[in-house]
Amino acid sequence: MKIAQQLRERNIAEYLIYMWQVEDLIRANQCNADIIEANIINQYPEEEQRELREWYGNLLEMMRHDGVTEKGHLQINKNVLLQLTDLHQHLLGSSKFPYYHAAYYKALPFIVELRHKNGDKEEPELETCFEALYGVFLLRLQKKTLSEETSKAIDAISALLSMLANYYDKDKKGELKLED
Repeated sequence: MKIAQQLRERNIAEYLIYMWQVEDLIRANQCNADIIEANIINQYPEEEQRELREWYGNLLEMMRHDGVTEKGHLQINKNVLLQLTDLHQHLLGSSKFPYYHAAYYKALPFIVELRHKNGDKEEPELETCFEALYGVFLLRLQKKTLSEETSKAIDAISALLSMLANYYDKDKKGELKLED
């Protein structure tokens, strides 16, 4: 829970990836509070367990409510993606952010290719980007190597999302002026 709070404040892109991981962790524990307690919460010091129990319990309840116990993402995570997509569109619509435009156009061929491979051409571009990063995260957990092409794509996508996360942070602090 503290990790999620810190990531949300520090880097919204890392936060979203982390929260997707937490969703999968809950699913891996059969969306069962007792199993989550045994496998996750009990691994923490006793003074942190009550807070974690509440946090995981709330997430589990939200997953049930949102109908994402088998797949998909919590509405709170979709909202983050919507906020990032809105900012992404504003940045692309402004001539004040040429470096962001360059990062986007560098990543765009990879995004198009990924959307084509996934068969979901209607999926928002940023969701495709986050899914690619999350997929690579899972591959690395399995100690699988990435092809040179995949590494190149992930580098471009990571650069774009990193820049977007920085602009998100500036916007949140009131330091970003989007208007031309």
